[in-house]
Amino acid sequence: MPSRLASFHRWVPPPRLPWGSLLALAAVGVYVSAFAWAMEHRPYDIWGALIVFPLLLTISVPLLSRFSRDEPPWVRRLVIGALVAKLLACFARYWMSFVLYEGRADAATYDLVGRTIAPHFRDGDFTVDIGRKVIGTGFIMIVTGIVYAIVGQSLLAGYLVYSWLGFWGLYLFWRAFNVAYPDGDRRRYGKLLFFLPSLLFWPSGIGKDTWMMFTLGLSAYGVALLLVRRRGAFTFLILGAVGTTMVRPHVTVLLLCGLCVGYLLRNRPQQASALGPLRAAFGILVLGVGCVLALQQVGNFFGTPGIGAAQANQVIAKTQTQTAQGGSAQVVDDSAALSISPAALPQSLVTVLFRPFPFEAHNIQALVASFEGVVLMGLFVVALPRLKRIPGLLIRRPYVAFVIVYTLVFALAFANIRNFGILTRERVQVFPFVLVLLAVSKPDRTEDEGVGGPRRRVMGRGATSRAADSGVGKSGSIDPGSPGESRGDGIWR
Repeated sequence: MPSRLASFHRWVPPPRLPWGSLLALAAVGVYVSAFAWAMEHRPYDIWGALIVFPLLLTISVPLLSRFSRDEPPWVRRLVIGALVAKLLACFARYWMSFVLYEGRADAATYDLVGRTIAPHFRDGDFTVDIGRKVIGTGFIMIVTGIVYAIVGQSLLAGYLVYSWLGFWGLYLFWRAFNVAYPDGDRRRYGKLLFFLPSLLFWPSGIGKDTWMMFTLGLSAYGVALLLVRRRGAFTFLILGAVGTTMVRPHVTVLLLCGLCVGYLLRNRPQQASALGPLRAAFGILVLGVGCVLALQQVGNFFGTPGIGAAQANQVIAKTQTQTAQGGSAQVVDDSAALSISPAALPQSLVTVLFRPFPFEAHNIQALVASFEGVVLMGLFVVALPRLKRIPGLLIRRPYVAFVIVYTLVFALAFANIRNFGILTRERVQVFPFVLVLLAVSKPDRTEDEGVGGPRRRVMGRGATSRAADSGVGKSGSIDPGSPGESRGDGIWR
């Protein structure tokens, strides 16, 4: 009997196989085999992507890990998962442009010109003539040429690089939310921002949409830093504004409209310095100069002598005429007055954010877009208790005022687009701002009970949110942007 017990205690279970390592090793083997086969049987236009894809991951994953080192573990999983999803989305975008539409896409033109000018850029010659003005389509041609000069003349590789830029634009929106609204629902905003189908799909290929997502992210991050008085605000803001102006200067004007309102509503610092008024005056001066320059570029972009009511209506009429074509064109009343009147704001918001409705869809792509609009509308209905808190946040969190103003003027400006296909693609420029409203923190129980109800405070997330809303952080500062207020406060590390 003792010998049996001794043998029982000496029994050691067999070692478990490292299935994770084995699967990773198998994946590497398959990837290397596919790469070797593609090099032998396919042109660089295809197999170049097999080099760029892991290279972008190798560059990005350590950066994301470093930026989120002080964050909860779910943040790192979220952003790395979003990066992989964004890079994979570019293949679906490529398939739509060059398989489903057989190359009838703007990306084909950018690719053709980019291949032509890339050798000149590689040799240091940046005086090559692209045959058109730089602002607008010409600028994307130049950017494509620069990308090809770095990664080689591969259409798929170019799609990956652009999609990578689109991801960093979304990531900058995420950082802006963390900086300017640290007590908001970060998890909700992150999931919606990174995985909303439109934001995942459309800014994921060679084109203006991806560049605009990247530069709008730069602008939003600069605005967030400015509104909470952080260093580096004007650097990001100027880079973003210049980037948007080079492609769509009218969107820059919309950004500045929102920024002016947010800047006027931002809180005064707890300890005002003697230079405070000078800094405020300098900020107003910079914003004013930016507005003037942006309006001049808008006039040049649309070919109108100045920007006024008549010129705005002229631009709207031209846009409606150019976009009222194709199977996705809207059925509208041509006798309606062409204007950007505030009276049209409710209809403009519904059109830009939620249409086409399912009964207006004429193909699979429009049907998918309509389902997303229905889901987004449902999210707004469910978020009504959150939305009721917005008036009280406009001064405590001026970033919320910024995104509201930008959303309103964007809806007025883009509701005149009469093609749902174009509108579905263009409105990704407003979705990162709109989603901020869906991520307003939930009201705590004391807010729900009202003035006459019991005042018992429920400790937890709601109480934390309420304490942050009152401006009291760990450091005791009432400045909503004080670094000690929230873990993961968005300081660029």
